[in-house]
Amino acid sequence: MSFRVRPARNDDFEAIYEMAKLTGGGFTNLPPDRGALVDKLAQSADAFSREPDLELGNLFLFVLENVETGQIRGTCQIFSRVGTEQPFYSYRISTLTQTSPELGRTFKAEMLTLCTDFEGCSEVGGLFLHPGERAGGLGLLLARSRYLFIKLHRERFAKKVIAELRGVIDEGGGSPFWDAIAGRFFGMSFQEADEFNAAHGTQFIADLMPKTPIYTAMLPESARMVLGVPHPSGRAAMKMLEHEGFTADGYVDIFDGGPTMSVATDRIRTIRESRAFTLAGTENEKEGQKALLASGRLQDFVACYGRLHPGKSGNAALDPDSAALLGIAPGASFLAMGR
Repeated sequence: MSFRVRPARNDDFEAIYEMAKLTGGGFTNLPPDRGALVDKLAQSADAFSREPDLELGNLFLFVLENVETGQIRGTCQIFSRVGTEQPFYSYRISTLTQTSPELGRTFKAEMLTLCTDFEGCSEVGGLFLHPGERAGGLGLLLARSRYLFIKLHRERFAKKVIAELRGVIDEGGGSPFWDAIAGRFFGMSFQEADEFNAAHGTQFIADLMPKTPIYTAMLPESARMVLGVPHPSGRAAMKMLEHEGFTADGYVDIFDGGPTMSVATDRIRTIRESRAFTLAGTENEKEGQKALLASGRLQDFVACYGRLHPGKSGNAALDPDSAALLGIAPGASFLAMGR
């Protein structure tokens, strides 16, 4: 396989922009806005070149490249910290239990409370695979490459990682959840708010959103039905996150009501189960274990699939193609995990 994941470069802009136009809306981390994407590429270039700073929220932007054709066919992102410059808002779903002795009845009311519980966490997001490549495990390669990057740069990331899944969006590009709550206070459609958020951040939420808890029983059924439900195109992503150890513990996105999932960083399956090896050489690519591979620091990071031939004392051989994709020679270190 000739695909690899690597850091995005400025000359990847047009390919990333074309993919952003295919997302269908509600994809805040990959907006079809040229200015916003230029800014993301600039932020990412800065993050890959700077020393670790636990007080900053760095953005790392990656692309999936077909090395044979030079085409960019996917992208993904990691935020080292969220909520460092502007509050990172979520709705926490909770239950208020009240009892009436006179009626002899107990009532349980579900509530949405605006919170910043995830401030300071790392975040994985912005994963998009071109529709023409949705086979062969390339989505999984994109997703898991982020965890291998975190493992290789553990000092740059927080103790917990979150992932926000896009919520349900109707055929007209609207959000039943937005229309029921925030749309009543902001005087703009979901698409307008989503585009504004992508370009300017979430401070307008702090300025205008009501801070009091919201009883879900007061919402229309159309909004209650999509609360915590991922967009149909995100169900596979949710399963991948669950496989890595992420759980949805009652938090949803304030825009579209999609689930926010989280996990302790060191409990992520790919981080726990991947192993470090030293390259001993190359061997026949038709033999060996199918594996997810990664190597390199910062701008030199690469992840791909290949064949692993474990040896003794932490040494291992790779098939020639994957060693070439990683750009490593005997003596170099790399991470590997069975597919």
